[in-house]
Amino acid sequence: MTISWTLQGALIYAAMAEFVLAFLALALRRRRLGWAQYAAAFGLVVAAVVYRTAHTGHAPLQNLFEVFLVLAALLFPLSLFGRFALGLGGEAIDAFLAAGLLVPAGWVFSAAPAPLPPALQTPLFIPHVTAYLLAYVILTKAAVFAGRTLLHRPRLEPLSPGEATYRLVCLGFPFLTAGLLLGALWGKRAWGDWWNWDPKELWSLATWLTYAAYFHVRTLHKRRLEAILVLAGFVLIVLTLLWANLARIFHGLHNYAT
Repeated sequence: MTISWTLQGALIYAAMAEFVLAFLALALRRRRLGWAQYAAAFGLVVAAVVYRTAHTGHAPLQNLFEVFLVLAALLFPLSLFGRFALGLGGEAIDAFLAAGLLVPAGWVFSAAPAPLPPALQTPLFIPHVTAYLLAYVILTKAAVFAGRTLLHRPRLEPLSPGEATYRLVCLGFPFLTAGLLLGALWGKRAWGDWWNWDPKELWSLATWLTYAAYFHVRTLHKRRLEAILVLAGFVLIVLTLLWANLARIFHGLHNYAT
């Protein structure tokens, strides 16, 4: 691990520290302090995203450094929406997840700016990647509630873990679908075909099918199987986001995202 002695790095590390403090305060049920620190952390990570955009001259969605930075920025709005629109809780875990998402950006992936490759110079770049990132962060929160279902955790939040999981999957699945369809359209324009059997395409399809199966299983009222499918979908998200880009055995059309 190396420390980035830049303004970008300082913003990331400060945001990470604030997310951790927010997690501790929220976990200790000091909600007013926790939300204030959570909002401060959000402001810092948004500043890092804005700085990155100005520094590179394009939307910060090109590589894994930028992806993890944006994912961390999405947690606070999701917490607000989950609390006030969906009736969910779990903000302490959200803050902890945001801190964890900044670790790869702060210590693992290179922040060296690079020009956009020709394949990314398209109007579909931002909506395609943004749809997937929204889906990933929402479905990650769903996986937390699914884990509570399997662990038989007591009901400490406004909704049962199973109902909270369902509401989040209902929210995230349309974004996952939009990402898949926009990717097919982009593939047609960039590489001449709707489907190219690229490793990342295959993992994305497997992820979509897993969450589609979740909706079918839900009609059977098998809560543990539902939770297992949501957790399996989360594992596939990790594989799609990381392994398909980083594993040397894969040489696909999406390897510019490393």
